[in-house]
Amino acid sequence: MSDSAHRDSPEQAEFRQYCQDWLANNTPGEPPVRLPQSALEIMTEAQLAYLQDWQKAAYDAGLVGCDYPVEVGGGGRKDCQRIANQEMIRARTPFFPNVIGLGMAAPTVFYHGQDALKQQLLPRLFSGEDIWCQGFSEPGAGSDLASVQTFAERKGDKWVINGHKVWTSLAHFAEWMILLLRTDKSHKYDGLSYFVVPIRSALGKGVTVRPLIKITGETGFNEVIFDNLEVDDSFRLDELGKGWQVAMTTLLHERGAGELQTPRSGGMTSRSTHETKAAAVMDLARNTPRGEGCAAADPLLRDRLMQAVIREKAFEQSQRRSRVQPLLDHPMRLPLQNKLLASEIAQEVSELALDVAGPAGSLYLADANAPAGGQWPLAYMNTFGMTIAAGTSEVQRNILGERVLGMPKSK
Repeated sequence: MSDSAHRDSPEQAEFRQYCQDWLANNTPGEPPVRLPQSALEIMTEAQLAYLQDWQKAAYDAGLVGCDYPVEVGGGGRKDCQRIANQEMIRARTPFFPNVIGLGMAAPTVFYHGQDALKQQLLPRLFSGEDIWCQGFSEPGAGSDLASVQTFAERKGDKWVINGHKVWTSLAHFAEWMILLLRTDKSHKYDGLSYFVVPIRSALGKGVTVRPLIKITGETGFNEVIFDNLEVDDSFRLDELGKGWQVAMTTLLHERGAGELQTPRSGGMTSRSTHETKAAAVMDLARNTPRGEGCAAADPLLRDRLMQAVIREKAFEQSQRRSRVQPLLDHPMRLPLQNKLLASEIAQEVSELALDVAGPAGSLYLADANAPAGGQWPLAYMNTFGMTIAAGTSEVQRNILGERVLGMPKSK
């Protein structure tokens, strides 16, 4: 029995057993197409269809949206999503494609949306039938999110939106976008409002989505241009001018509080999770020739491998502190720390894998001789996006220092 299972209530223990039984008989087999390393890099309709089918099956079985009320499409349970996530991780299931919807849009809509909007949007979000994307960053507003200039002008009971969003993951497949924009140009923070916008139905009618090709060759990123797009005022979340406060809900979940919403992918392959990355590098070391033996026999590499294992295990144990109430009194403490550590650990482990592979570590996906199918250089390059998304590592450290530890602001 796992350490987590020892802490289950009787109802949670019953649900855990149900998850285990269902996953034993329903985990999908090998995909018919090559999957990306994370949901944010889905590039083809075939990849999306396979992953959407999986999320829909898991939702129908009650493994998605567990903790949300039944009236908005949830399971009506208490503290059970983490159990479903743990069991899906153990079963090495594929990731869910609607990672932005589950991890960021769902809690934001639930806490700030009107009841009718929740009932309209959340069931199809949980099932994966409607993919979501996030419209925050702009060409002139990245880490300084409050400087966004995409503008919405009031027109009766509608708003006319004009502007430019960038680095928008999954926009090429998204039905809906969570959108932070400006409704008052005379106030920086109080001039922001928050909307949910149907972008797929508006393609060519006020919305343009253009792919951005990364150095990896992947096209999960996009830029989205709004040209006189009209949306109804009923798609606004919370009060006018409260967009910054609503955005903080989104960012809090993006930076780690959303771990309870969906199991995160982040390993070497589509079925791996953060806890397995160091183990995967150890396997690579055992199977990589080095001198008369293998790379695992190199004492320096072996020491670095053990340090990677220790750091991952320490991170795993640190996440258990999310149940310690005094640590939750400051909502930013654990989410920001977890986001900062997870992104940097992923980068360190991926870099270690390239060192283990040696010269062959430079071989990429299309090369038949690439170790592990070329997944490690892809993972390493993608980790730089992880240390930037949701606020750079430098921004995370500043927030932790100033707002959590009470240190003076840096000059």
